[in-house]
Amino acid sequence: MAELEGLEFGKSDFVLLDEVNMEQFMENLKLRFEKARIYTFIGEVVVSVNPYKQMDIYGKEAIDAYRGRELYENPPHLYAVADAAYKAMKRRAKDTCIVISGESGAGKTEASKYIMQYIAAITNPSQRAEVESVKNVLLKSNCVLEAFGNAKTNRNDNSSRFGKYMDINFNFNGDPTGGHINNYLLEKVRLLRGGSEEMLGSLHLQNDPVNYVYTREGAASTIKFNPVIYDLYQIQFYNTRIMNCVSATPQGNLQFETDSESVQVVGLEAVSHIAGLTTTKPDNVTKSLLFRTVATGGGEVIEKGHTEKEACFGRDAFAKALYERLFCWIVARINAVIEVKDYNPVLHGKNTVIGVLDIYGFEIFENNSFEQFCINYCNEKLQQLFIELILRQEQDEYQREGITWQHIDYFNNQIIVDLVEQPHKGIISVLDEACLTVGKVTDTICLESMDAKLGQHPHYTSRKLTPSDKTMEFHRDFRIRHYAGDVTYSVEGFLDKNKDPLFQDFKRLMYNSSNPVLKEMWPDGQLSITEVTKRPLTAATLFKNSIVALVDKLGCKEPYYVRCIKPNEMKSPVLFDDARCQHQVAYLGLLENVRVRRAGFAYRQPYARFLQRYKMTCEYTWPNHLMETDREAVEAIVTQHGFQDDVAYGHTKLFVRTPRSLFTLEQERAALIPILVLFLQKVWRGALARMRCQRMRAIYAIMGCYKRYKVKAHFWEVERRFTNVRNMADYGKSVEWPTPPAALAQFDSITQQLHRRWRARQIVKNIPPSDMGEVRAKVAALGALSGERKDWGCGRPWERDYLSNVRDCPQTSSNFIRISKELRNKDQYNQVLFSGFCRKVNRFNKSTDRALFITEKHIYKLDPKKQFKVLKRLPLESVSTGSEELYTHTHTHTHTHTLVIQPHDRIGELLGTLIDHFTRSVATVRGCWVETGIGFRLQRGAELKQAKPNFTELAWLSINCSQ
Repeated sequence: MAELEGLEFGKSDFVLLDEVNMEQFMENLKLRFEKARIYTFIGEVVVSVNPYKQMDIYGKEAIDAYRGRELYENPPHLYAVADAAYKAMKRRAKDTCIVISGESGAGKTEASKYIMQYIAAITNPSQRAEVESVKNVLLKSNCVLEAFGNAKTNRNDNSSRFGKYMDINFNFNGDPTGGHINNYLLEKVRLLRGGSEEMLGSLHLQNDPVNYVYTREGAASTIKFNPVIYDLYQIQFYNTRIMNCVSATPQGNLQFETDSESVQVVGLEAVSHIAGLTTTKPDNVTKSLLFRTVATGGGEVIEKGHTEKEACFGRDAFAKALYERLFCWIVARINAVIEVKDYNPVLHGKNTVIGVLDIYGFEIFENNSFEQFCINYCNEKLQQLFIELILRQEQDEYQREGITWQHIDYFNNQIIVDLVEQPHKGIISVLDEACLTVGKVTDTICLESMDAKLGQHPHYTSRKLTPSDKTMEFHRDFRIRHYAGDVTYSVEGFLDKNKDPLFQDFKRLMYNSSNPVLKEMWPDGQLSITEVTKRPLTAATLFKNSIVALVDKLGCKEPYYVRCIKPNEMKSPVLFDDARCQHQVAYLGLLENVRVRRAGFAYRQPYARFLQRYKMTCEYTWPNHLMETDREAVEAIVTQHGFQDDVAYGHTKLFVRTPRSLFTLEQERAALIPILVLFLQKVWRGALARMRCQRMRAIYAIMGCYKRYKVKAHFWEVERRFTNVRNMADYGKSVEWPTPPAALAQFDSITQQLHRRWRARQIVKNIPPSDMGEVRAKVAALGALSGERKDWGCGRPWERDYLSNVRDCPQTSSNFIRISKELRNKDQYNQVLFSGFCRKVNRFNKSTDRALFITEKHIYKLDPKKQFKVLKRLPLESVSTGSEELYTHTHTHTHTHTLVIQPHDRIGELLGTLIDHFTRSVATVRGCWVETGIGFRLQRGAELKQAKPNFTELAWLSINCSQ
């Protein structure tokens, strides 16, 4: 760091001072302030001096310069400590916190804002929308909380009148995912200033704080109104009725007067304004201001009228409580917006936290009251934490680890903390006991009780205990010797401020308001007077509990400190008040911190963790060492880099004295990391490929075994189902075939075909030879007409020669028998293929009875009315395509007439007989067209093929048999 800034700017780290004493410390601090170097290190602690002017050291270039750098790589800056806290959180997955301390006006609030802006700037490089939304709310909430919780005082333009601790949650990538705010509010009165005249008029306000009792002693606020309204909308505050709550608090101008019997409100216009702003009834407001509802021991409820003093007390308590409830409600709403949602450690990894504490500083005024007592107690607790974590913890660690070094004396303020908070003996216990005592207990009586119990304490005194000290008043003042100096407190008002001063009537009034925001702020108002039995905790106890919880929360995190110093009381950018600054350096314990850091070591780490981080920088420790202990491996790393004289070896940790040694290790590690990452990627990708290959082999092996099993299982199932088909009446026709695996689909089809052929053969074997002709004809007809005709005569016997059948033609059979004999003698045919009646339909749709007689040689058309006279004879072997060509189907037709077979179911018999005849004669059927549009052409070998029909005609059958 000395190399980064010239000697003209002084020492950038107080550890580098030639001699550690107050003179050199103050000389270096003043020089750096005059040279506009407002930040200085004490090891990892940043000392910040308020410059009281804008400085150009917070832009994007500064953020880029400090991002990812070590503390000692750049000049001191708030960004350095913020980046250190962020790196510790991200690298080691440790919760960290940044504690910003100092007195009022030292620049704590501005420091916290710069830290928040830096963290927001270095996170979420991928610009994910949900992360940007969280960052935006976290930043905007600062402005809103300042507007409602800060004030311009005589000592500070933007004084925090409340304490704020913000936890920022981060995911495993280091991006903010949410947060939570804890507030510690003391001062409870504000005035809505900056709004338009129209808005102020609607809220019954004037734009001048002097006109109001609660604000006339302070100074005008510098916070702009419109940006606050904008930020409220940015963090999802859409209900502007919260301004009514702000406007209702300055109504302390409400006055009371006492007539002969009771107390009355002076002028009812103010009551109407309060009722309008709180959306309650004016009568109820008046009643709450003038009366108090009390439950007696017997359960009876009575109304007790206030005295004028009690009415004023209740008015003030109500106004302050209204503002306090509003502030707490705003914080709760912000927390609801920024809380981490849908977090699952298994899916999202560890959730780490950075805490930022911005709380009121140590205060010493001419008149110090209950508020200063609480503020200074808080600072005592924080100083105790600082001592625990930075001073005593450091020295205790050296002793535990067996590191020889010079012991540094420091002041442990635990004795002052006990003076305030010790049970039964501390000041808070005395105050609570006085508040709980029945009867008239005054502040003076409470002071006497503290004198009695704490008179022997070395850090407590009063005028009664030291009568010669005329700086304190009898029966009013007591003094505490704080670590920051002696503070004299006035006990006046302690008891009233410590009690819960708000009557239950006001709580019920607000709970019954028509404003849903107000109703939500006062949930305890739903209790009736008989249900409210438990006395609420006092203000001091509540504050003590919250501060103890805060210290516990900070104690479990790795702390980083920003110690703020106020250079002067004039808010001047050039004036450096030596006495004022020296006082702050003393009570902040900065000199002791320098001594501890100078005598000690800047960096310490357990051997295992140090080895894990830097083992790649040494050939003897990468990837794993073979030495007996981790300490020996760490010694090998240190020896290889030549740091033997800059380290000390403890029992469990390595201590490094100067940051330069650690910086050298970090540089070498950063250079090796890309090489190691590439190597690990190569190894891991190879491992992934091998695992993938093994899985694929296993998958294929399993698939092969499973396929073989499915094939065998299919065979076993087929064998089981068809074992007894020979003995079945239908030879297995009713047996359902099992679904085959995909690999056996074709095989299964062939197997079923074979079974059908075998089954057919078994059936055919049992058919008499005399019936085989009919069977062959039916099979031929089935092949030609399957799916085309429903009734083609398959289910009846085929007699073929119907004209000679006496049963079918009892009156004409004898004539036909005679004619057939004549034709047999004449044409010498041996077999009648078909004979039957038909009707001839000419082109004029006139029909005539005809008979058709087919033998293996000729086709005859006969006239049944003329004793079967032969009208036409055509040789079956050569049917011409002339004008008298014969067609058959359900009806056959020529160009001039159509022959319709009677009855229709004999067309199948005729077609099957002809196909069987020509098949057996190895003939050719040129065309077989059916009316439905699908035809079959029978070629040699009885092969069936599809052919396209002519849809303009009826179905026809053309038979042309050649030699």
